[in-house]
Amino acid sequence: MTNSNRPRLFVTGSTGALGRLVITELLKRVPASSIVAGVRSLDHDVAKQIAAHGVELRIADYSRPDTLLAAFAGIDRLLLISSSAQRDRVSQHQNVIEAAKAAGVGLFAYTSLLHADTSPLGLGEDHLRTEALLKASGLPVVLLRHGWYMENHMAAVPPALHHGAVIGSAGEGRFSTATRADFAESAAIVLSTEGHAGRIYELAGDQSYSLADVADAIAASAGKPIVYKDMPGAVFKNALIGMGLPESVAELIADSDVAASKGALEDNGRQLSALIGRPTADYRQVVEQTVRGGSVHEGGGDF
Repeated sequence: MTNSNRPRLFVTGSTGALGRLVITELLKRVPASSIVAGVRSLDHDVAKQIAAHGVELRIADYSRPDTLLAAFAGIDRLLLISSSAQRDRVSQHQNVIEAAKAAGVGLFAYTSLLHADTSPLGLGEDHLRTEALLKASGLPVVLLRHGWYMENHMAAVPPALHHGAVIGSAGEGRFSTATRADFAESAAIVLSTEGHAGRIYELAGDQSYSLADVADAIAASAGKPIVYKDMPGAVFKNALIGMGLPESVAELIADSDVAASKGALEDNGRQLSALIGRPTADYRQVVEQTVRGGSVHEGGGDF
């Protein structure tokens, strides 16, 4: 630890949508000198904004193991934000785990998937394999199993306003979502407080809603008719590709909708709100903000 006996806290992927919010939340709780932000480039605009707050930057590239051991030197607690890589996600995670073990990191937090051990989502396999690697590593671990981000559904607001419909393959399945800001706050709390080693947190929003509920909320905020159109997964995937999404992303979204139709993304445990000490974001309010042209991406953060 540092001379002040404060643990040094490392956040990987700090310039990403979630990572930058975790840094913002940590800055509310601990001195900037206690925080180290892992980045792939010191010249990234967000990296420069983070550094302006007095946070140390270190190069930490999941795909470059040579950067990781030096990055983790002297680190007491580390957050691995799961990689967005499609093909080599697990090998990238393994690089981080091995470097953290070699560096003697005292707590390893990982953003896994809600109910990863039973989830039918295609994403679940990579998260389970990573969880297995963490168990085998012998590191003190805390699993932050994330539910669906509310922002994923807010991306449907502009096309819904244009076409008069929300499309999907979730049927009557319900989503217990929270904003990235909600999830980021939970990660900051876990990093900055004691007693989390060995815990598995199933993190999801307080509310659950269907895509038909989302359509109703958009309609109420916009003052115009919006309906939900359910379709088979393959048809939904092709529609997303037609909107310009890469096939891999379209497949992930369609797969997640189909899984949600089977209850995979609903959770009533309220572990997230218990951890952060407040209710999670209300999807109706977030829909209204999005319809009015606002953004939930930053979650009130500084950068």
